[in-house]
Amino acid sequence: MFYPRRSYYLKPSRPNATNHLVEVDEGVKIGCRFYKKGLNCPSLLYFHGNGEIVDDYDWSAPFYNDIGINLFVADYRGYGFSEGKPNISNMVRDVYPIFKQFVKIVEEYGSRNSLFVMGRSLGSIPAIEAIYHHQSDFRGLIVERGSANNFRYFLGSSTLYDHPIWSDDSKFLNKVKLRSISKPTLIIHAEHDTLVPLEEGKELYNNSASKDKQFLMIPNAMHNDLMIVGRELYFEAIKKLVETHG
Repeated sequence: MFYPRRSYYLKPSRPNATNHLVEVDEGVKIGCRFYKKGLNCPSLLYFHGNGEIVDDYDWSAPFYNDIGINLFVADYRGYGFSEGKPNISNMVRDVYPIFKQFVKIVEEYGSRNSLFVMGRSLGSIPAIEAIYHHQSDFRGLIVERGSANNFRYFLGSSTLYDHPIWSDDSKFLNKVKLRSISKPTLIIHAEHDTLVPLEEGKELYNNSASKDKQFLMIPNAMHNDLMIVGRELYFEAIKKLVETHG
């Protein structure tokens, strides 16, 4: 399920970016990168997709900065310049120290307390976990190409499918957690996503308890080109959510 890549460029290419190491376990630190826009801007805690690392956001972070967002991207164990080996348990457990350090870094930067969280694909799991347990600290949630059932369909006919953790009422599942999350929510999905089917995004939306929620389908997009194909729609929706509630 994990495809870690290592970082060969430890220094950010963006002058407004700084690297941070977050200790998540004894002898294990996670690499994060903070792309600062301004003290009066809201800050977004971002969990990226599988196969990505924080270095990749040297390219896309300016799009978030351009709409007035301080972007804080977190890696997973074994990714980028992070230590350890990734697995689902660690990924979920690491959310808590990462969130705590994110808040501390934003406060030290001097930015006002207006926080959002976003998860892309695999990152939907830690992002929803973060807001599920820290709902009062966030102003809103953004999920891009997220799985309602935590990629349960990858199990196929495996006997693991019968484990209680995969049942429709299991609190491990993103869709079940969303039933308790009332914060403004934006769900973004690609029309022709073959890795995380469009129905997964719709299921997330339908299970959300938020009274202020939006489902944005990017026409003609697939899993890996969603932001490129629908960049204008994509960032307009994020900007609207952040400006309205930040």
